[in-house]
Amino acid sequence: MFPNLLEATKEYWRKLDELEVAYQQGKISLEEVDTRVAELIAELAVERRAAFTYFRYSCQHWLTTQKETLIGLAILALVTYVWVLTSLNS
Repeated sequence: MFPNLLEATKEYWRKLDELEVAYQQGKISLEEVDTRVAELIAELAVERRAAFTYFRYSCQHWLTTQKETLIGLAILALVTYVWVLTSLNS
């Protein structure tokens, strides 16, 4: 399943806003805010790592399944490049 980093980031900011309001209203201390912010950062970091890992494995899978296509495109690009160079020098 694809990790939803955008939603996790929105949730992170929503929780930060709630912490700010609670602090400004005097419901929690600055130490509690610091502790909770560290926890929120750790939660978001887990989601970011999961999203990065998913992206990396998806790219690896795509590269392995499309190897022949990529090699063909690379050869086509090389032949086109050589053809353009030779036609410009003529």
